[in-house]
Order: sequence, then structure tokens, then C-alpha cells
Amino acid sequence: MKNIKKNKVTIVGGGFTGLSIAYELAKDNIDVLVLESESEIGGLAASFDVSGEKLDRFYHHWFTNDLDVMNLIDELGLNENIEINPTNTGMYYSNNFFKLSTPLDLLKFSPLKLSDRIRLGLLALRARRIQNWMDLEDKTAKEWLKELGGESVYKVVWEPLLKGKFGPYAEDVSAVWFWNKLKLRGGSRGKGGEERLAYYTGGFVSLANSLCEKIQQLGGEVRLNSPVSSVIKNNNEWQVCIGDEIIKTENVVFTTALPIISKMIEEWADKKYLETLNRINYIGNVCLVLELEKSLSNTYWLNVNDPDFPFVGIIEHTNFKKPENYGGNHIVYLSKYLPHTDHLYSMTSDELLEYSVPYLKKMFPEFDISWIRKHHLWRARWSQPVVEKKYSKLIPEETGPESGMHICSMAQIYPEDRGTNYAIREGRRMGRKLSNELK
Repeated sequence: MKNIKKNKVTIVGGGFTGLSIAYELAKDNIDVLVLESESEIGGLAASFDVSGEKLDRFYHHWFTNDLDVMNLIDELGLNENIEINPTNTGMYYSNNFFKLSTPLDLLKFSPLKLSDRIRLGLLALRARRIQNWMDLEDKTAKEWLKELGGESVYKVVWEPLLKGKFGPYAEDVSAVWFWNKLKLRGGSRGKGGEERLAYYTGGFVSLANSLCEKIQQLGGEVRLNSPVSSVIKNNNEWQVCIGDEIIKTENVVFTTALPIISKMIEEWADKKYLETLNRINYIGNVCLVLELEKSLSNTYWLNVNDPDFPFVGIIEHTNFKKPENYGGNHIVYLSKYLPHTDHLYSMTSDELLEYSVPYLKKMFPEFDISWIRKHHLWRARWSQPVVEKKYSKLIPEETGPESGMHICSMAQIYPEDRGTNYAIREGRRMGRKLSNELK
């Protein structure tokens, strides 16, 4: 084994959480190293190239009330890169398209009778008035949504989305998770009630790169292509193993999925602690990205409430950012959440495209396969933690069983859901906390 110099803090994972921790530490001149297993930083916000422009592998946007990411961008002096636009959202249900961008659209939603449309509108208002999310911890989203909106509203609107997002775990999802989604989206609207979303020029990875550059300017180090195989405690120091290298460090911060952490420390951690790390379920995601010569529709975000359709959402990114940014290509994301054991998860990009085309033609009769200029497939094994009832009791402590071990992962973000805004919030909080302890 080859030993390298000792670090004060080593961070496992180069997504927004890890980078935010490193940024806070580097600002206080604390020796910090970030280790990223992939060839690019960003984690789930990694990108690929489309006609010379960086594009997110998985669709991303921010809400206008995502203040933590906005504050970081402001601090880095990058406000000119934020673009905020009203967006078109809709729903595909029973072979029809329905616009759902404003309260008036909701009143016109014909699959529900008028009284249920009103209940649906009031449901969101009632949900946003809830102050103490702990009151919802003992309820599933299914139970709570039925209480607020009734059976018809649940069957038509909410059940397909829960099943599309969480698959076999749909009926286990906590009311807290859904409450937070309703609260967040309701706070990102313009004066006319339209939803307003934000995007970062050059893709989210552009912000990650700027943050990485700032860390390095401040004296921190970020290493790519550095998959950690194990982390062990030896006397008063940690040894982080990467291939034939051992990095010695006083503190190690894990930002990866909890089961990955479990694997790294299984040599020494006790069985009960490992069970804690493996208790929370995760669901995977496959995202088929199409570069098209023509647009499918004028809708940015289309929720698919048809149980026969394999994708939970069709996101036409170029109805938010113009096709001219991507060489004139119309960019469409087809997103599917599923267990990693599902046969779709293991399909090649060509196989998934062939599987998807008949569904696209059914939904968009004018669509022709000749429109497809290129297609790309991205997979995420640890895409989404399954937030169950009483989730607060499942979350592992951020301090590990041995001194100097810390965990700051997306599964600990609660009652909010995982996302770059909260990854940045929690990362900066952890970084400041460590900095105060180490000064």
C-alpha cells in the first residue's frame, strides 16, 4: 500500500453536499480533501455534452424559494447565471392532456367532477397551512391525501404519481414527504398563480465546477476517479483506502448513500449499526434523454397519470431553456423510478428506446422515430430514499460510532426531500460545525 500525506478532513463523495462541506472548511483554512469516484464532480447533478453545451444527465431545476442554493450562488458572485421562467406543467390522463399550471387550469380539469376539483385546490391550501410536520409522521401519504381530497381525487391525481415515483413502496410513503412537496411547489409561483422555476446556465454541473474551483483556490483539494473501497480506524486516525493508496485523516465525512457507507466500514462496525445504515430503502432511476429535431409539445413538465405508461414524467427541457442552447435540438427526458432489480433498469439505451417508442407514438401520434437525432441513457442506483412513516426514527445520527466519523447524506434530509438546495444547506451546516470543532 502507498501512503500519502495526512489530511485534517477527508470527504467521501463529490456531489453538492461534499463540495459544500469542503467549501466551508477551506474558507477557514482547514486542510480538506474531497474524493469522488466518478470522472466528474456533481453526483446526481453530473452532466454530458450536447452540441458543445453541458446538459444534466437527470433533469434539474430549482424553485424560486430554494434560498440556500440562491444564497451560495450570490456568495460566489454568479447571479448572472440564474434564469427564472414561468413553466407549463400538465398531466396525461386517460389518453388526454390537461394543462395544470394555474388555479384556473385546475378548475377546468374535467376528469374530476367540479366538487372534487375544488377539493383538490383546497387540498394544496390546507396542506400548506400545516406548521408541525410531526403531526403527519404516523400517516402514510395515501391515508392523508384521502382524508384531505377524497377517494376520486386520490385515484385520479395522487395514486399514479406515488406509484410512478416509488413503485412497490408507494403505499409506504409518509404523509410528511408529500406535505413538503405541496408546500414547496406552492411557494414558487408568480402573481398570476403560475409556477416559476429557476435553472443555471451551463447546467447544474457548471455551478458544481465553480464551487470546486473556489475550494481549490482556498487551498482545498478535489480528486476525481477515486473510488473508496474501505475506511477503517487505526488508533487515533482514519485510513481511507483507494486502490493501493491509503489516505490518513483525522476526520472522515461520508456523503454517499447509506448502504455504500455500510459497505465501506463493514470490517469493523458492529452489526446493529450496519443494520441502521441498511434499514432505509432506496429506489433507482433510469432516465432516457432524447435529442429531437422537433418538439413533442409545449409542456415543460408532463406528469403521466396513466398506469400503462412506463414513465412517471416527460420533461421537455427545451420548453424551459431554448433549443438554440443545444445546437437546435429539442431535449426530452423520460424518467422512470424503479427498483434496481427491475428488468428495465438493466436495459441498454437502444433496448429502452425501442421499448419506449410505441408509448411515445400513442401519446404523441405525430411523433416519428426519425425525429430522434441521438439518445442517451443514465442510471442512478441510489436515486431516492423511501421516506416511510416515522422516518425521523430511521435516520442515522450524523456522528458515527467512532470519533471523527460523520455522515451527511441525502437520506438524512428531512422533512424536506433530497435535492441540491438541501444538499447545499446541510453540507454548509456540517462544514461550519466541523470547522468550529477543529479550530
